Amino acid sequence: MSKIKNNDEFILKVNDIFYSIQGESSFAGSPCFFVRLAGCNIRCPYCDTKEALTDTNAKSMHIGDIMTEIIKCGENVKLVEITGGEPLIQKGVYELMKRFLNLKYTVLVETNGTLSLKSIPDKVVKIMDIKCPSSGYANYNNFENLNYINKNDELKFIIGNTADYEFAKNFINVNRKIIKTEKIIFGAVDVAENQFSPHILAEKILSDRLNVKIGLQLHKFLDLK
Repeated sequence: MSKIKNNDEFILKVNDIFYSIQGESSFAGSPCFFVRLAGCNIRCPYCDTKEALTDTNAKSMHIGDIMTEIIKCGENVKLVEITGGEPLIQKGVYELMKRFLNLKYTVLVETNGTLSLKSIPDKVVKIMDIKCPSSGYANYNNFENLNYINKNDELKFIIGNTADYEFAKNFINVNRKIIKTEKIIFGAVDVAENQFSPHILAEKILSDRLNVKIGLQLHKFLDLK
């Protein structure tokens, strides 16, 4: 056991582990365990988890301890999401996914889409961002990742203004033959000064007859973590 604990591949920098309602995907409304890993390779201005951008607020945890903390909360809920920060910057994350899969959990991983998805196990549900212009990182989108998105995975666009909306709409049209999933989410930027409200976004989706789902961060409406 000591050899395993001394292996960096079995230790992760964890910002938080918590239990809440899944709020931002096709699983929205479902009770879910969250493992929020620390560190991110980009800095989107609208990020709502800035405390997870670095490992300043993180603790080092053995993968077995992470799982124990979740399992001890009960076995009725078998949905777990690995998020960040950007979870894929830590190499041990793949072992964490595999271990939860072995225990028959439905595993979600939320990623900013800039790093390769190639090593993620097939049974993991990938929720991948496509960065729009207002993020400042549209040039960081890893287009090769579309090859690793299957029908059970999800694409998410965070929309901050009309330019973002047009970018997202055009991205879907241009890559229609490559995109294998119909689970596409448009979410409005959650900042007080944002003029592109969820209502405006919904109206544009309806007007353009887009086959996408609007994401409203259900957990925040419920005042949950």
